[in-house]
Amino acid sequence: MSTDHLTRNRPAGPLRHAASKVPEVTVYFWIIKVLTTGMGETASDFLAQRLGPVPAVGLGGTALVVALAGQFAARRYVAWMYWTAIVVVSVFGTMAADVLHVGIGVPYTLSTPFFMAALTAVLALWYRSEGTLSIHGIHTRRREAFYWAAVLATFALGTAAGDLTAALGLGYLGSAVLYAAAIAVPAVAHRWGGLNAVTAFWSAYVITRPLGASIADWMAVGHSRGGLNLGLGPVTLSWTVAILCFVGYLAASRKDVR
Repeated sequence: MSTDHLTRNRPAGPLRHAASKVPEVTVYFWIIKVLTTGMGETASDFLAQRLGPVPAVGLGGTALVVALAGQFAARRYVAWMYWTAIVVVSVFGTMAADVLHVGIGVPYTLSTPFFMAALTAVLALWYRSEGTLSIHGIHTRRREAFYWAAVLATFALGTAAGDLTAALGLGYLGSAVLYAAAIAVPAVAHRWGGLNAVTAFWSAYVITRPLGASIADWMAVGHSRGGLNLGLGPVTLSWTVAILCFVGYLAASRKDVR
């Protein structure tokens, strides 16, 4: 039987459509994910300082709608489109956490469990509805909506958690070390402790946010706050360039395509 015959008879329904829209989880996936978290943190703060909180949130919300509309409309995974959506979600997720703390005055000790409860609710509804939380099982619009809702919740939760540990005395560098150690836990538990792949993935995914944000904040903030004093703009730009390089490589090599 020829491969042409196999291709013609392969199901052309939603499974092929959705599976091709999600990148493979490789080392590049985790590197870019951490980079987007840090870039989103400093970009959000930079925009809020330059434009003001309200215009910055409005701009971030508009960009979020446009990016996700493009992602939902796509018929296959496109590296540039997918990671642009992740970057925009990162920026807006940071704004959501900052609005609660800075704009409304909710302390991190309350916003962190709030976003944790929101993420838990999204994942619980997803699992109850679909029977799986695997990113490779996203073959309907509803699962895709659950996926992006969970991604947004992880960014908001990670922002609040990272700022919480920094405010409790660890500082940004200490928080980065803490989360670097924490992200190894699900990897080790999956490799040698029998933790299932889906739980390990989402656990690590949540931790990438405070890890990347803590590193970026440490690089950007002044010496009085324990940072390198490189500035929000330069850190945002340098991390953006790194993201573009990695995504460009994946777009050309297709190493993250099943």
